Amino acid sequence: MHRRALFKAAGLAALFGAVGSTLDARPAAADPVWHTMFRDWVPEIFAPLPDPPEHSPAIVIGSGFGAAVTALRLAEAGVVNTVLERGSRWPNDPWREIFTGDDLPDGRGFWHRTDFTGVTKVPMHFAKFGGVLDCTEYPGIDVWRAAAVGGGSVIFSGAMIAPERRFFDEVFRGSVAYDELDRVYYPRVRQMLRLDPIPPDIYASAPFAHSRAWDDQVRKAGYQPLPNDSIFTWDILRAELAGAMRSSATVARSNLGNSNGAKFDLNQNYLRYAQETGRSAIFAGHRVDSIGKDGGRYTVAVSKLAPTGEVLGTRTLTCDRLFLGAGSIGTSELLVRARATGTLPDLNEHVGEGWGTNGDVVLARGASSVAGFGQGVPSASRIMDESTVPVTLENWYIPGIPFETGALASLGMVLDPARARFGYDRAGNSVGLTWSTRNRDEVVAAARAVDRRIAERADALVEYGALGYDANALFTAHPLGGAVLGQATDGYGRVHGYPGLYVMDGAAMPGSAGAVNPSLTITALAERNIEEIVRSGR
Repeated sequence: MHRRALFKAAGLAALFGAVGSTLDARPAAADPVWHTMFRDWVPEIFAPLPDPPEHSPAIVIGSGFGAAVTALRLAEAGVVNTVLERGSRWPNDPWREIFTGDDLPDGRGFWHRTDFTGVTKVPMHFAKFGGVLDCTEYPGIDVWRAAAVGGGSVIFSGAMIAPERRFFDEVFRGSVAYDELDRVYYPRVRQMLRLDPIPPDIYASAPFAHSRAWDDQVRKAGYQPLPNDSIFTWDILRAELAGAMRSSATVARSNLGNSNGAKFDLNQNYLRYAQETGRSAIFAGHRVDSIGKDGGRYTVAVSKLAPTGEVLGTRTLTCDRLFLGAGSIGTSELLVRARATGTLPDLNEHVGEGWGTNGDVVLARGASSVAGFGQGVPSASRIMDESTVPVTLENWYIPGIPFETGALASLGMVLDPARARFGYDRAGNSVGLTWSTRNRDEVVAAARAVDRRIAERADALVEYGALGYDANALFTAHPLGGAVLGQATDGYGRVHGYPGLYVMDGAAMPGSAGAVNPSLTITALAERNIEEIVRSGR
């Protein structure tokens, strides 16, 4: 252990242990009691769900970045479309607690599960409910993905960054021209989502002391922090700081949603604009179970779900064109199952391939001095290190820890070539994958080496490696691949063998976004692809 680790090590370890024991011992409350409270707190999501039409010219499955772009651009082109989303459509309110926090979460936070262990490695227990984060467990990896209208934009960190050209080209291998995105589609998305870095006044505020301390450490280690473009609405953070609304983004509430709308999520832009055309309708609480084809039409089997999990009904819808935007996991599952069960038997051998974790790792290193570091959510900055493999570290708050630990957190993204393939289990009609321990360990080692180098050069007070809390790669929040552009599809997301079937989301990304957050590239690719699809009429 680093000699200075003695400063806080014993107390910190006891603190983590005490919190873990307390939460682990929480009795499981009766679900109906919690459901009644959820109905009182957020009655909007319990409103009767309308039924989608039997047939639509176009159906869009999912409502995340790729799906939202698709719905809007189709509607603008005069194509009536139906958007199907399994999760609820959550409101925003300046004073109500719409979403739960990830320090002591309840069922509003998680999609139909009763326990969760996040990056802090502290187990949490709660009532089963249709919350916003789906944690899907596979051998070797947990995958975090959204279950809400707005998809990942509701629960992501807000950082939207373009990869460097050389890393983009290494990942995409010529299937997409970087210049095209850089010249047209990245700027279009930045304008649509009002992306910009954290302003000086907010950066200087008390909740972002951790951002300033993080930047100070990386400078001492010889790096120059780069500003991150963010989707947050800064005037809402200013209102939080002024006490003009209930705090959210300045008090470590974001991973499970921002109650006051601090994140400029897709419900406030693409999806809203699509609905305002009158040609796009969004149907929450509709889970797509399978897809197929019947003659010249695509078929979509759906289950209508109550927020409490009951199946209210099942139907089969049809459409002329089907756009898959259910995310890497959801889209890949539908395609792999359709090929295996014969509902879309001509899908090629590349369906289900090329899946990766974007090299995600969560890290914590000790601070260099004792002070209150705050819990401001938006990520202010990042660094790149190429001493071994390309590694990006982003400044992050510490989710799930509502007290000061003396830690500075980072989200690491490693340019990782490892890939997995989805498989189909006929006995359970399930689709899954396995992520190897070796892949996980290599990613952790690369990111941990950079973080430790910073800690040593900045004279950090605590050696988190000795406490076992310095790295977590048992999860990814950025699942990518499974129906990769130029392999399972053509260069614009048209699925090989099936005219009128398209992949519009992170499943089209080849396992990595080039050592940065993938949301900007997913959105830009969707803008590029739907423009060509609309222009060509196919």
